[in-house]
Amino acid sequence: MSPVAVPCLLLISILGFQCVPIFCYSNGKVSKVCGSMVPHHSGHGQTSPSPYHLQTNTTTFSPNDRIQVILSGSSPFEGFLLQARDAASPHSAATIGTFTLTNPGMTQLLTCNSHQGSAVSHTSAVTKTEVVVIWNAPADAPSHVQFFVSVVAHYSKFWVKLPGPIINEHNATPLPTQSSTTPPLIPVTTHSVLPGPFTSEGCGQTKSCLLDPPGCDPQDSQCLFLSMTTEGPEQTSVRFELSGPAEGYVAFALSWDTMMGNDDVYLCIKDGDSVSVSAAFVSGRTYPEDQSQADLSSVSWRLADGSMQCRFSRPVKMSSPETRRFSLDQEYFLFLANGHAQHGKIWKHNRQPLISTEKKLIIGPPEVLRGSRGPTLLKIHGALMLLAWMVTGSVGTVIASFYKPDWPRKTLFGQKVWFQLHRGLMMLTVTLTIAAFCLPFFYRKGWSKHAGVHPYLGCCVLALSLTQPIMAAMRPSPNSRRRFFFNWAHAGVGYVAEILAVAAMFLGIRHSSLLLPQPWTTHVLIGYVAWLATFRLSILALLALGNVGLLVTLLIAIVEI
Repeated sequence: MSPVAVPCLLLISILGFQCVPIFCYSNGKVSKVCGSMVPHHSGHGQTSPSPYHLQTNTTTFSPNDRIQVILSGSSPFEGFLLQARDAASPHSAATIGTFTLTNPGMTQLLTCNSHQGSAVSHTSAVTKTEVVVIWNAPADAPSHVQFFVSVVAHYSKFWVKLPGPIINEHNATPLPTQSSTTPPLIPVTTHSVLPGPFTSEGCGQTKSCLLDPPGCDPQDSQCLFLSMTTEGPEQTSVRFELSGPAEGYVAFALSWDTMMGNDDVYLCIKDGDSVSVSAAFVSGRTYPEDQSQADLSSVSWRLADGSMQCRFSRPVKMSSPETRRFSLDQEYFLFLANGHAQHGKIWKHNRQPLISTEKKLIIGPPEVLRGSRGPTLLKIHGALMLLAWMVTGSVGTVIASFYKPDWPRKTLFGQKVWFQLHRGLMMLTVTLTIAAFCLPFFYRKGWSKHAGVHPYLGCCVLALSLTQPIMAAMRPSPNSRRRFFFNWAHAGVGYVAEILAVAAMFLGIRHSSLLLPQPWTTHVLIGYVAWLATFRLSILALLALGNVGLLVTLLIAIVEI
C-alpha cells in the first residue's frame, strides 16, 4: 500500500459516519388543508382557551378597501393559517378577498380554491408573537366578512379555526350575534390511563404477540411488544396493545409486503407527560400522513418506569369506503418500530423495524409471531463485500506487490505462481463484488434514496473493479515501452478501489439492517485496517533496508577495487 493511502484509510476509519435524524418543520405550504384548516399533525386541536387572537383596524369596509389584520398572542407560535370567509356561512370553504404581505420573510400567500393570495401562512417554524397583514376587500364581497385562523404553538399543540372579528360593509345590517357564527370546537376523544403494565400472559393462547427480543417481558422498558386480541362474539373489532421505551414513540404498521410504503400505521407518541395515540398512512419512506384518531376507540395509555404503553380498539372493517385503514380480515406483514420524538413529532427510527417473518391474519388464531430486523439479502451483501475486500482482494494485492521474486522456477498452468495466485484471487474479488452489488437492488427493487453515500461508493468500487481485468487483458508485453504506464495505472486503480471499498465498508457496517454491535464492529474494522497498513509498511521498510544493504556492499566493493 502506498504511503498516501495509509493515512487516508486511517482517517476514514477514525471518522466513521452516523445517520442523525433530522427534525424538519413545515414550510407553511399548506394549501391542501385550506378547507378544513386542520393541520396534518398528530392529535387533535386544543379545546382550552386560546392565547391567540385576531384584531382589525376597523369594523366596517367598502369594496376595494385595505384592512389591517393582526394576529398576536401571549405566547409564541410556530405556524398559522389565516383566511377571510363569509360570516353568514362560516362553514363554507370559500375564501373572500386577497391579502398583501407586510413581512414577506415571515409570511407567504397561499392559493385556496384556485383563488391566488386568498390565505396567509408562515414561511418557517421560527417562533413569532405577532403577524400583521393587509386584507384587500373585493368588489363582490359579502356584507359580512369574518376572519379565521389556525395557530400552531408546536407540532402537537394547536388551535383550529379560531374565529376572529367580523367586519360589516357600510350601511349593512349587522348580524344578530357573532356567537351564532362561531364554529363548534372539534371534539377530542377522551384518553384514559391504564391501571397497570401489560403482560405477555396469554400470548399464543388468547392473543397474538410480537416481541423484540423474543420472550421479553412488556414490563421491561427495553421490550418492544405488540398484541392483538379479537373482541365481540362475531369478531367485529380488534384490541391492540403496544409497548416500548418511553424515549419518543412506538409504532406498528400493517403492510402488504416487507417494504415500507402504502402501509396502515398506528402510533403511540410521548408528548410531555402524556401519550397521543393516532392512526396514519405511510405512502413511502416518508413522514406519516393524515394522522388522526377518528377510527380508534377505547384509547388508554400508561407512562411509567421508563416504558410507554397504549391500548386501543378499531373495527375489523371500516364503514367508510374512503378511509385508508386496512381491513383486518386480511393477511399482512407486521412492522414494529420505535424512535425519538419532540413536541409530539416523530423522528426517523434509528434502527431497522422489526418485520414479521410471515404474513399474519389479524383476526386469525392466537400465535406468537417471529420477526427479524436484518433482511437476509442485505446480510449476504455485507458478508460478500467483506470477504471480497478484507480477504481475497487484500491477499491478491499483497502477492502482486511483494511475492514476484518468489518461486522463480515454478509455474502453475504455464504461468508464474505469483501471477496465477494474483489473477485468481482478483477475479474472485470481482465476482464477489458483482454478486454483492446486485443484492441490494433485488431487495429494494431499485435505487435506495436513504442509504447516504454508501451506494455511490459501491458503484465506484464496482466500476474500478471491472476496469482492472479489462486493463489486464490489454496490457502490453513485458518488453514494451508502454508497460511502465500500464503497471502504474493498474496499481493506481487497484489502490483507489481498495480505499473506496474500505470507506464503503465503514459506512455499510453501521447500516441498521445489519444489526452489528457498535462501536465494537467499527473498532474491529479499524484494527484490521491498521494491521494491514502496518504489515505492508513493514514489508516496504524491510525491502528498503535490503536495498540499502545491497548498495553499501556495492560501494565497498568499488572502493576495494
